[in-house]
Amino acid sequence: QVQLVESGGGLVQAGGSLRLSCAASGRTFSTDSMGWFRQAPGQVRELVAARSSLGTTYYGGFVSGRFTISIDNGKNTMYLQMNNLKPEDTAVYYCAAGGWRSLTERTNADYWGQGTQVTVSS
Repeated sequence: QVQLVESGGGLVQAGGSLRLSCAASGRTFSTDSMGWFRQAPGQVRELVAARSSLGTTYYGGFVSGRFTISIDNGKNTMYLQMNNLKPEDTAVYYCAAGGWRSLTERTNADYWGQGTQVTVSS
């Protein structure tokens, strides 16, 4: 069983930075692909970034080098470092785990965190 708990969201000004954290149980990083999704009200869910169990990474095209996904295996924690935030980054961000194809092709996952709100003011 996998449980995911997110933290780190909040309100920041445009150009600021946030680091989201996702604490996972069940050695998820060794057995599952992991990723971050986001969804704004009335908008489609987007895959922000993903990392396979072998270390392959994916970033959505809108990231443009501003975000970095990383994993601390010792702490079973995944991070999303977000720099130069823009108002259009405002969304609920979800930590997720599942098959690589589910994350990168289906915009879906087997396990989800509760979501953390990121709001970027202009």
